[in-house]
Amino acid sequence: MPGFLALCDLFHGAINSGPMSQIIDRTVLFADLRGSTALYETLGNTEATAVVTQSVALLAQVVGNCGGTVVKTLGDGLMAMFERPLDAVQAADEMHDSLERISARPPDVDRPSQGRPALKLQVGLAQGEVVEMAGDYFGDAVNVAARLLDHAGDNETLVTATVLAGLDSVERVRFRSLDRLQLRGRVEPVHVHLLEAQRFGDTAATLYGDILRAPEPEGIRLVWLDLNRVYSPHTLPVVLGRSPQATYCIDDSRVSRSHARIDWQGGTFQLTDLSYNGTYVRFAGDSGIVSLRRGTCTLHGHGIIGLGSPPVDAATPHVRFEVMKFADTQPHASLDF
Repeated sequence: MPGFLALCDLFHGAINSGPMSQIIDRTVLFADLRGSTALYETLGNTEATAVVTQSVALLAQVVGNCGGTVVKTLGDGLMAMFERPLDAVQAADEMHDSLERISARPPDVDRPSQGRPALKLQVGLAQGEVVEMAGDYFGDAVNVAARLLDHAGDNETLVTATVLAGLDSVERVRFRSLDRLQLRGRVEPVHVHLLEAQRFGDTAATLYGDILRAPEPEGIRLVWLDLNRVYSPHTLPVVLGRSPQATYCIDDSRVSRSHARIDWQGGTFQLTDLSYNGTYVRFAGDSGIVSLRRGTCTLHGHGIIGLGSPPVDAATPHVRFEVMKFADTQPHASLDF
C-alpha cells in the first residue's frame, strides 16, 4: 500500500514528543486486500468498487469488535492500533475468517455462470513504541508492520518477535519462525513469525504434534548459474531475491528484493510468490507453466522456477530446483533442461 509507506517514510525520525503528541506502546496492524484487479476485470468498475469498499468496511468492523482502533483506510487496506498483541492476533483471525465466509457464498443468482474472484488478505503486526500525533501514529513499529506485507503471501499473517512475546504459550504455538528477514528501507533484519495453525482443531494438532512420526527428511537443491545450494527442512525458509540479505541471492534487476519464499509445511516444500511481477514454475515433463501471483504451490520432482517472467526464455532469470533425498549427491540428470 504505497500511501501508507509514503506516510511512514515522510514522518520517520522527524517527530519530537511535545504538547500535541505522545509516545505510547501499541500493537500496529496493517491489512491489505489482494485480487482487486481480477474483480474489476470480472465485475466492472462500479460493482468491483462496491465489493472492495464493503470488504474494507468489514475489516474495520472486525478491528472495533476486537478492541482496536482504525487509524485510516486507504483503497484496499487499513491501518489499526491495539493495546494488546492478543487482541490484534484475534482481529487478524477474524479478518481471515470473515473474508473466507464471503468467498464461500454461492454466485449471484442473476449471473450464475460468473463466479466472483476471491479477495486475498495479507496482515502484518508489529509491537513497540509509537508516536501519536493529531490522530495518526508514526514510528519504527508502524514502518515494520507496513513492510511485513511485502513478505506475506495470500491469506497470511506475519508478526514480529515482540508481538509473539506478548502472547501466552497456547497462542505462541500457532506460529512458525521465518527467521530474520530484511525489510525494505531498514538496516537491521527483523525476526518474523508466520501465523500457521487455526484457532480450533489445528491448534490441538500443533500442541500434540510431537507424538506423530516425522516425515522422512528430504532436501531441495537450487541452482542458478554457478550458485548450487542444498537446503534441508531444518534450514528453511529460504528467501529468493535480489537483496544481498536474501538467503538465496539472485543478482538480477528483474528479480524483486524478496521475490519468493520456500517453506517446509506438512512434509512438503511450498513455494510462495512475494513479488509484484510473479513467480512461475515449470515441472520436468510438463509443458504447462504454473503462474503464482502472491500464491503458493507444492514443489515436487524437479523443474524450473521463473522469477518475474515464465521460464521459456533462457535469458530470463530462473532457478532450477530438485526435491531430493539426502542420499542423493548429484542433481537429476534432466535438471539441466
